[in-house]
Amino acid sequence: MNLPIDILETFWKHKYFRPLQEDIIDHVIKGNDTFVLMATGSGKSICFQIPALTKNGICIVISPLIALMNNQVAELKKRNIKAMALSHSYSHSELSTLLDNCIYGNYKFLYMSPERLQQEIIQERIKQMNVNLIAIDEAHCISQWGHDFRPAYKNIHVLRNLKPNIPCIALTASATQNVVDDILKELKFEKGKVFKQTFSRDNLAYMVFEAEDKMYKIKQILNKNPSSSIIYVRNRKSTIDISNTLNNSSFSATHYHGGLSSDEKQHNFSDWMNNRSQVMVATNAFGMGIDKPDVKTVIHIDLPDSLESYFQEAGRAGRDGKKAFAIILRNKNDEQRAYSQFIKTLPTVNFIKLVYKKLCNYFQVSFGEGAYTTHNFNFHNFCKTYQLNTTLTFNTLMVLDRSSVLNFNQNFKRNSNIQIIASNNELFEYLKKNQKLNGIVQTLLRTYGGIFDQSVNINTQQISDKMGYSEGEIITFLKQLENDFIIKLHLKKTDAEITFIEPREDEKTINRFALNIQHLNTQKENNLKAVIQYISDHKTCKSKQLLQYFGESIKLPCGMCSFCIEHNEGEKIICTKKNRQQVKELLKNNSSMSSREILSRLQIPESTLKTVLKLLLEKEEITITDYNTYKLTKQ
Repeated sequence: MNLPIDILETFWKHKYFRPLQEDIIDHVIKGNDTFVLMATGSGKSICFQIPALTKNGICIVISPLIALMNNQVAELKKRNIKAMALSHSYSHSELSTLLDNCIYGNYKFLYMSPERLQQEIIQERIKQMNVNLIAIDEAHCISQWGHDFRPAYKNIHVLRNLKPNIPCIALTASATQNVVDDILKELKFEKGKVFKQTFSRDNLAYMVFEAEDKMYKIKQILNKNPSSSIIYVRNRKSTIDISNTLNNSSFSATHYHGGLSSDEKQHNFSDWMNNRSQVMVATNAFGMGIDKPDVKTVIHIDLPDSLESYFQEAGRAGRDGKKAFAIILRNKNDEQRAYSQFIKTLPTVNFIKLVYKKLCNYFQVSFGEGAYTTHNFNFHNFCKTYQLNTTLTFNTLMVLDRSSVLNFNQNFKRNSNIQIIASNNELFEYLKKNQKLNGIVQTLLRTYGGIFDQSVNINTQQISDKMGYSEGEIITFLKQLENDFIIKLHLKKTDAEITFIEPREDEKTINRFALNIQHLNTQKENNLKAVIQYISDHKTCKSKQLLQYFGESIKLPCGMCSFCIEHNEGEKIICTKKNRQQVKELLKNNSSMSSREILSRLQIPESTLKTVLKLLLEKEEITITDYNTYKLTKQ
């Protein structure tokens, strides 16, 4: 048997283990069930990869995300370790060949989703495999109390039944004590040991700032901390818009979201990793496999959906041990916006039943039939046909996918795309001569940001609805623009695939997991309430709040979060008569001024100005106008 430290040095080129890693690895090698709760970036994967490499046979890894699976497999292959991920749709013969390779081809790791595990062919071939370890990644998905519950994770017991004497390791980066207890119960870890890393990050300052003008605040932060940064946003368009704004303001920024091509993702990621771009503006699709120690700031411009996901994303800052900042920018509209985005878009059981029935009718699936049939799927057309809300319908399809009723292959991420390759002047001259195309060009410019800079996904049906032309006419217009070298065009006839996993049984199909849906919706609402409580609490150290949420406690405040700084500085600020007089004199000579304008004219700290303005307002010596500026009260 190879020693763990030798394997670490041979394949990972490290001479020492990180804290807890060696203890966990020894425990797993001895054949024990093991639960690992370690922060993002602390090296959880090593904890099952090295034990698997010390023994003959293959390790089966259950993972919820295709991107995560593919990333880990790619990293293992780089180290000349044979690994495979069942991350795509395969024919029966293709799947059979791949599984044979796992049995006879000396593979060390087989990655698959929990949904894959339910296939009969998978279970039959696992029986034939020499399995040395079962690894459950993102184990919080097992628990109904977790922030990302996946019903299919409940069936992992199938794997343990197939290989009853094989040890199991479950890993996650964030879980409350309720979630930990639930996972141990579900996986039957009666004699298993829990290895728990503290959630405390002594070098990470958690900040919550009020900011009506968030871009202005972002620029202030980046100027103050001109190091590698991540800005998290909630939608793809914002990644482009904000990165463009920063690039136009003398910052270097790039962007990342799930709709980019593999080449675009790799290019933008490389620019950021190699510090050619200071800032990465990204959706939550950005995060898997990131190992960049020098990230100084992580900024959330929108509220996260849970404290668990926030903790993971914030934890990507300061991995080099140097002081770093995790910042949430909030304003008065954020709570309602988050509620509309996360809660109002949760489908009810009745809506899921409706969409499922309409879906079966759409593809003419008869009652009792349809299992393992695949259909090309135009999402927009489906919603239009049955007058369904697109966001609710999309979320419903995700629920049906996660519940193993169907497989929703989201090829629409790679649907029709265009880029304007003509210059502004060329486009202007072209439209003067081809006025009939002016409408579609204007629609494209208004609808899709960044269309001059890169290839952008478009929805031809959506353009059709906006312009009042048929989809066929829209495509004709686009092809003419392509032929005249105005745009680069790639058309795709369908935008997704639906594979039914179960035969059609209408309400009976949905009723099997209806309670899970209701519970999950309630849990998501509670998750958001916890986030709002976190940003709204002005009486508690932010580190304390987070640690309490995850079942830990600290006696003393951290001394560096937004609460601690405000509390400490508030005691130090001396609001002198001179400061007050400076502000009043300035306003006397100007009809009204914003706080930003006042700050630019006076050489005093921002925290001092805030105190001065508050005091003058309390004394009614100044007032706030409808335009959020300050002016002297008439004496």
